[in-house]
Amino acid sequence: MPPISLPALTPARVVLAGLLATALGVAVAEVATRPPELPGYAAVRARWQPSEAWLYDRNGRLIDSARVNFATRRLAWAPLDAIAAPAREVIVAAEDKRFFMHGGVDLWALAAALRARLEGRHNRGASTITMQLAGFLAPDLARPGARSWWDKLRQLRAAWSIERGWAKDQILEAYMNLAPLRGEAQGLPAAALGLFGKTADALSRDDAALLAALLPDPQATPPAIARRACRLAPDLPCPRLEAAAWAVTGPARSLQLDPGLAPHLAQRLLTRPGLRVATTIDAGVQRVAMAALAHQLQGLGASRARDGAVVVADNQSGAVLAYVGGVGGGSTARAVDGANAYRQAGSTLKPFLYAQAIEHGYLTPASILDDSPVQLDTASGLYVPQNYDRDFKGPVTVRTALAGSLNVPAVRTLLLVGVNDFRDRLWDSGYRGLTEDGDYYGFSLALGSAEVTLLEQVAAYRALANGGRWSPLRLTQGDPAPPPRQVVSPAAAWLVADMLADPNARAATFGLDSALRLPFWAAVKTGTSKAMRDNWCIGFSERFTVGVWVGNLEGDPMRAVSGTSGAAPVWRDVMRALHAGVPGRRPAPPAGIEARRVIFSAGIEQPRRDYFLAGTGQSQVSSAPAEARRPRITNPLSGSVYALDPDIPPRQQRLAIAVSGAAATHMLWLDGQRLGAADAAPLVFPRPGRHQLMLTDAAGRVIDQSLFSVR
Repeated sequence: MPPISLPALTPARVVLAGLLATALGVAVAEVATRPPELPGYAAVRARWQPSEAWLYDRNGRLIDSARVNFATRRLAWAPLDAIAAPAREVIVAAEDKRFFMHGGVDLWALAAALRARLEGRHNRGASTITMQLAGFLAPDLARPGARSWWDKLRQLRAAWSIERGWAKDQILEAYMNLAPLRGEAQGLPAAALGLFGKTADALSRDDAALLAALLPDPQATPPAIARRACRLAPDLPCPRLEAAAWAVTGPARSLQLDPGLAPHLAQRLLTRPGLRVATTIDAGVQRVAMAALAHQLQGLGASRARDGAVVVADNQSGAVLAYVGGVGGGSTARAVDGANAYRQAGSTLKPFLYAQAIEHGYLTPASILDDSPVQLDTASGLYVPQNYDRDFKGPVTVRTALAGSLNVPAVRTLLLVGVNDFRDRLWDSGYRGLTEDGDYYGFSLALGSAEVTLLEQVAAYRALANGGRWSPLRLTQGDPAPPPRQVVSPAAAWLVADMLADPNARAATFGLDSALRLPFWAAVKTGTSKAMRDNWCIGFSERFTVGVWVGNLEGDPMRAVSGTSGAAPVWRDVMRALHAGVPGRRPAPPAGIEARRVIFSAGIEQPRRDYFLAGTGQSQVSSAPAEARRPRITNPLSGSVYALDPDIPPRQQRLAIAVSGAAATHMLWLDGQRLGAADAAPLVFPRPGRHQLMLTDAAGRVIDQSLFSVR
């Protein structure tokens, strides 16, 4: 094969080849060092999202905050003038002292770094604030291992690109907000809060020196931080900086700027990062409610009751002025929101029952109800309601029965109203926990077997304060205020409020000087649920409705806590604080109310001036005589269990048989053996075991019976 001949290289061709090679090299270098496209200042600001959300009271005061994003700790974007001047000065001097003189790349620092590398010496590096910002905006530029000259060139070009589109102040501001600092904190605002418990505009020169010392290595040890801070601020005492370095990096730090006044409400409302919620809460009222509850729980002690909640509402607007879901202390369930947790209502539903009975004309405040033992047949067996004090007071007026929270009269009233109708009335009054029909709850609904929340309680009682008009409570200033709907007639609502505000009517149960009595007009009702698990006190003046719950959120019973010793003292303290200098006034009766002086026969109660729906007033009220009532066994009640004490003589443990009504011609039988006349009140000593007591009429028909046991 003949040899291949190449064209001769002329000088022109050599120059052309050199130019082509150079152009190709430049093109390759341009592509290889091209930085990613970076956002502008406006775009960075727009996409900034704090990890926190904030809760404000009705006057714009910060009352709480919540961490919503747990990836990084960020606060709101801080404008440059919101960062303390010492922090700006020290950080610029430490990271890029010629920041305001270069165009993104400090050529002097770059030359010094190159010379140090060639000589094998350590150098702080030549990264400017703008170059570091480029790394924050495009993490690929500052990824671990990105230390080659190509990577550096990409970062240099990115810095020049930023400088062409951003102002210097914008660059510095973004750097201050994006720089990673100790732990999970990003930006000076988050670091200032987490390390010093300050806002960024309150940072001192000492703080600034420590922050600047953290920038090269946010996880540095306290001695390393202190050494660098001393070099950066030689005018500051080094021992002071050393002590501060240990203090701000210690494990015991728990710093926050917000007062932590409403953590449960914050948890409920702050659902998105960066959210700022303006609530209806009044920070002053919130503090009063928290202090009153904390004081009461501390006095009771964790062995008696650990938890509580308070809600205060403005009657006119429906704005919630205080929302206390708990105050910690001895609580074992601090995260649970006691203000919005469903608990058994106890006697707090009785006002709505009596309002319904009065509204239908079944009862008046002066009507007589029989507070004596009663047993009702139900699908699950006999229902035998008892009063709180296990005592029966005989014939009482509706006013006394409601104010004194007597159980048996309430059950008798429910028989008049009907369980399903009462359940529907409660639903209309905002009690949304009643998801079953009336038959599910049965007669116990009169005594509060349904579950309710404190918020529902306050909304329902506010309706009574507002003449029977119900509307939802408002937690935020953006909540709508729909027109109220009438759930109780104005006259019935006023009569119930008048009875709940009557200290004389509640005296038989609570005494004349209980925690329910205030030096001004206020209507109030207490309630205690089954097995002493919940204690309520809900009441209102003409201006405010206050609800208090005390109990144990884990459901275990309270110990030695009654209606007036649990929630009532908190209610009293909050009410008195709300009305300091402006006492509550008794509301004027609405149309449809008439007043009468009433005399009660047989001295059932003292004569008094009472109020009625127009057309139902009475001047004299009598109760049916015993002879007119159906005979029945009142002791022992069915289901009773008696225990014999071996240390007590048997003759002193005899059981008294009691019968009420017209029983003069009736006979008593115990286990098939005749005891004698029913009106003789015989005493018996039954042996251990199950027993059947029967009451028969003159014809031998069984009129009543009681099944009881002796152990």
